[in-house]
Amino acid sequence: MFTGLIECEGVITRAERVSGGMRLEVYSPEFGRDMAIGDSIAVDGACLTVVKFIRGAFLTDVSGETLERTTLGTLNQGAKVNLERALRLSDRLGGHLVSGHIDAVGRLELRQPAGKFTVYQFRAPATVMEYVVEKGSIAVDGISLTVAKVGADGFTAAVIPQTESVTTLKDKPIGAPVNLEADLLAKYVKRFVAGYVGSEDGGDSAPKRGLADLLRDFADGGR
Repeated sequence: MFTGLIECEGVITRAERVSGGMRLEVYSPEFGRDMAIGDSIAVDGACLTVVKFIRGAFLTDVSGETLERTTLGTLNQGAKVNLERALRLSDRLGGHLVSGHIDAVGRLELRQPAGKFTVYQFRAPATVMEYVVEKGSIAVDGISLTVAKVGADGFTAAVIPQTESVTTLKDKPIGAPVNLEADLLAKYVKRFVAGYVGSEDGGDSAPKRGLADLLRDFADGGR
């Protein structure tokens, strides 16, 4: 589990296709001092496992499934990536709960200065947008962002200078793909509510219950 607060940028020093996936070598000497083999690390928001250390870099394997669902398969030598170590239970949760399981790939559509901030606009598929609300949270390439506005097929976020300075957002060209992870809590809420208002596909496999039942169960502590 992660927070979406990026600790630093790393540089891809090797991106090697292997049977069924890819092996990445990420150079970040300061970042690797507090890690061990087997640790989880978010690379551009995707949860990966450290398998080896070598000369200030760490190696990690990326499965074919992850390559299909993320932008990691497009990374080449010299590319910069956002890095975050897994959350400790004793840490402050400064961002929001991020699982590191990417939901979909979106695109950067606009970058516009707005005083001390920079407004970013992203396009996102419907499978992500159903969980996006104004003032809610979303992870973009592993970065915890607060949604400023919601559109039909995308959203905007105002990014502070500190976030820009330690992430790859500032260097991304317009049209660049980005990894998107919707708010984990929103997913659970939707699934819970679906038991009361019916499934999205209109199936009759389970009896529908009303919102009054939902509120009653919530007040009773789920009994």
